[in-house]
Amino acid sequence: MKVLVIGGGAREHALCRSLSLDPDVTALHCAPGNAGIAELAQVHPVDALDGSAVAELAASLGADLVVVGPEAPLVAGVADAVRERGIPAFGPSAEAARLEGSKAFAKSVMASANVPTARSYVCTTPAEIDAALDAFGAPYVVKDDGLAAGKGVVVTPDVDVARAHALACDQVVIEEFLDGPEVSLFAVTDGETVVPLQPAQDFKRALDGDQGPNTGGMGAYSPLPWAEPGLVDEVLRTVLQPTVDELRRRGTPFSGLLYAGLAITSRGVRVIEFNARFGDPETQVVLARLKTPLSGLLHAAATGSLASFPALRWSEDAAVTVVVASHNYPGTPRTGDVIEGLEEADAVSDAYVLHAGTARDASGAVVSAGGRVLSVTATGADIVAARERAYEAVARVRMRGAQYRTDIAAGK
Repeated sequence: MKVLVIGGGAREHALCRSLSLDPDVTALHCAPGNAGIAELAQVHPVDALDGSAVAELAASLGADLVVVGPEAPLVAGVADAVRERGIPAFGPSAEAARLEGSKAFAKSVMASANVPTARSYVCTTPAEIDAALDAFGAPYVVKDDGLAAGKGVVVTPDVDVARAHALACDQVVIEEFLDGPEVSLFAVTDGETVVPLQPAQDFKRALDGDQGPNTGGMGAYSPLPWAEPGLVDEVLRTVLQPTVDELRRRGTPFSGLLYAGLAITSRGVRVIEFNARFGDPETQVVLARLKTPLSGLLHAAATGSLASFPALRWSEDAAVTVVVASHNYPGTPRTGDVIEGLEEADAVSDAYVLHAGTARDASGAVVSAGGRVLSVTATGADIVAARERAYEAVARVRMRGAQYRTDIAAGK
């Protein structure tokens, strides 16, 4: 199978790594890729948001499968453009990707499907915003209705901060605060059959102790020793399958990766949000544990044949990933800093470095090219062992202004 992956972050590097280890993958391509992906796949300088250009590249390569990684190309209809050329694409249509592209649309789908979620108001005027903030009280949860690269949500006890964020959005969803630990659960679906993966937990705040601003995610781990044994089956029954069924009923079937961000509250499981693609950094730890070859699973989803796909196989090992970010992330990150020690980090037993925002400068050195720069990932017999290896590898990476949390998966 010839596979083309669209995107250039650590999620796509994790996907490419798994596909490169898959014996059924005979050729691996990525567009646009990054400095790390270029060591595994042939990279192509194509605009990931240009559906016709992506489809043309896939056709010219003779691709048997196109995997669209990020949310923005999905919402822009890139998977549709690929399918129109007769090439199987893993990723939902633009219509179905509205599940992530619009928080208001997602709330509508959940209401129709009786999926448990937070009570909310969709607001477009200052008066509506004030009424919603008053109705729920602190802590305030304010979500930009559109795509915001994981940084469009503000959770704060300060009503002035909440109101300012809401007023900066064209349309905003204000909802009740959900107590309890959060869980990320991915499911692969062809629009009918839903195959859940293993749960993970990520760390969204920039600083240790869950302090600082929201980010796209600073680390993750899997499995979750504290989770109830029946959690995945419960979420499949009450959240994932009803959502997929409702989208199909509406005439916009969802095929690809459905990501449920969940809160395990005192009143039961509640959906915080849906994403229409693999999450970053949870993908890094979930794929580290998946033993089933990835290409067959994604191809089955893209071609409507998941019902006959064999049960997934998983490693008993745990996985931890730690994000190394650039100076000033998640504000305006500094780029162009030289990254050293990558080979030394990769030399740590059962650890490896996945590139996110990286590039090569004129001299060939790997440099930072974004906010989240690396995802340093490791596996071990348990979370403690995986965590120790991940941080041992992180300690070998050298980059001016590098920042990372020191408490990812601590005490888990």
